[in-house]
Amino acid sequence: MQKLAKYVIGTAVAAAMGLAAFGASAADKFVGVSMPTKSSARWIDDGNNMVKYLEAKGYKADLQYADDDIPNQLAQIENMVTKGVNVLVIAAIDGTTLTDALHKAHEKGVKIIAYDRLIRNSPDVDYYATFDNFQVGVIQGGYIEQALGLKDGKGPFNIELFGGSPDDNNAYFFYNGAMSVLKPYIDSKKLVVQSGQLGMDKVSTLRWDGAVAQARMDNLLSAFYTKKRVDAVLSPYDGLSIGILSSLKGVGYGTKDQPLPVVTGQDAEVQSMKSILAGEQRSTVFKDTRELAKVAVSMVDAVLTGTQPQINDTKTYDNGKKVVPSYLLKPVSVDATNWKQILVDSGYYKESQIK
Repeated sequence: MQKLAKYVIGTAVAAAMGLAAFGASAADKFVGVSMPTKSSARWIDDGNNMVKYLEAKGYKADLQYADDDIPNQLAQIENMVTKGVNVLVIAAIDGTTLTDALHKAHEKGVKIIAYDRLIRNSPDVDYYATFDNFQVGVIQGGYIEQALGLKDGKGPFNIELFGGSPDDNNAYFFYNGAMSVLKPYIDSKKLVVQSGQLGMDKVSTLRWDGAVAQARMDNLLSAFYTKKRVDAVLSPYDGLSIGILSSLKGVGYGTKDQPLPVVTGQDAEVQSMKSILAGEQRSTVFKDTRELAKVAVSMVDAVLTGTQPQINDTKTYDNGKKVVPSYLLKPVSVDATNWKQILVDSGYYKESQIK
């Protein structure tokens, strides 16, 4: 009887120790989060949201920003792997430069999730969390179509096109989505690109730099619009839109006699929302980064608990080595008519931040 009691107690102690050890190992799971820059408010929000949701699930997080410096991001990722992360969530500056580092990480059993920007030319990317980036462009092109009355046969109008950074895979989806709407009007001469600059090789903006966009708009206006009016500007991102609008206002647009053209954007940044309410920028595309962070953390949780992440796209995102299983969220058009409902009522912003 005494032996049985010892056996039962010993088994109970062993079981308790085993449970404690299991709990400790679950709590010790470590996630590296690599963000490209703090120069855009949205990436700050992405990083903060990711850490909040990871910690709520009991995971440790190492959040790093690379200041738009490719070698810096590479070094940060390699350092995270050295520190023993179990999963890497990466919003790449240049989605083509991480192949070797990711291969070494994968060999150590690290799972890799591309965040909002597809990592290209790597077979080691496990999953991709993003928005429907082609649809972002469709929304931007569709806004110009509607604002100018192109469906009603109005025109011709002059338009200039801006693209995002050529090292960001998303920039091509944005541009192609917009052109799926606008190109038929360009072909029919209802939209005229006076500069003749079409295609990402001509219209891209390195590092999504607003100053670069402003300088290009200055050049376009002085070369092609001294005696003509520009009626619309396709801008894929709010940070570019602000620079484009500064250029336009610098040559006299924004008055009763010379209204500003229709200028689009993306990310619903505070400065651009203020510009929209002031009647300058006309629209933006809102991507709720809280939801994107939740999707990415859900993927992390799934791979760390041995379950299958939720995926809703297995065809769109070929990174040159594989089609990466993806989850796409829906972007939303925002302008002066619906900003409060979408941005304030959802708790994304306080009204006082914008007004």
